[in-house]
Amino acid sequence: MNNLNIVTQGIVNTCLFASFTLLTTQVANAAQSFSLSSNLKQGALIVGKTDPDNIVKLNDKVLTVSKSGDFAFGFGRDEVKPHTITVTNKSGIIEKQTLTPQKREYNIQRINGIKQSIMKPNPVAVSRSQKDNAQIREARKILSTNTAFAKGFIAPIDGKITGVYGSQRVFNGEKKRPHYGLDYAGKIGDPVKAPADGKVLLWVPDMFYSGGTMIIDHGHGVSSTFLHLSASKVKKGDVVKQGDVVASVGSSGRATGPHLDWRINWFGVRLDPAYVLQLPK
Repeated sequence: MNNLNIVTQGIVNTCLFASFTLLTTQVANAAQSFSLSSNLKQGALIVGKTDPDNIVKLNDKVLTVSKSGDFAFGFGRDEVKPHTITVTNKSGIIEKQTLTPQKREYNIQRINGIKQSIMKPNPVAVSRSQKDNAQIREARKILSTNTAFAKGFIAPIDGKITGVYGSQRVFNGEKKRPHYGLDYAGKIGDPVKAPADGKVLLWVPDMFYSGGTMIIDHGHGVSSTFLHLSASKVKKGDVVKQGDVVASVGSSGRATGPHLDWRINWFGVRLDPAYVLQLPK
């Protein structure tokens, strides 16, 4: 692994060759102490595997490790700073690896001549959306022991992709919020399936911007959010299996037409749903 340091009994061995003779067994064990999914790009959900007794940190944050050794974290859309993964085993041997998110190019549309009435949102709408967003943030804070995130994802709908993660519009030179989801074309009433096992954390039928909004927990802070739904087939607290129909496509909220906007988060970090579909099942 890159940037590998082995720390044991107060001795820091920064040269693998120098430590090989004395620490052959320890180095061999450390080299196999954890693995990570291969996609390290901006927007990626990274799924790791290690011994369940190991302590795993991302920078200064301790990550939850499941009884089967699974853990997860993610890189945001614009993340560029290096991150350090630290794994400590029961013997106190420490392994470190530095990960730098790989930069991506996003679709940027520049549009001029937008009316000021569009550029300045209605204060009532802003107030309402702030209350909606507070509910969403609270749901995404939840940390569960579910490990569905480590078992792969399926697309929630069989439809044409019409919008992608990371794209952004610039109105009159002013950057608007990037799109953080994957949009699927669909008809009102089309079934929306759970992309992975989980528990329903939130269902609100009438949020101001996102309309019918559902959040499903997949474990360790990883969650799916569905926007613009016309109906729910489940309620808050329900446990669902991958492939279960949980909702119906709609055009609620401030949608321009019927479609599904699917989003993936690791707590507050917005990730690319297209990347979780690439994870092994």
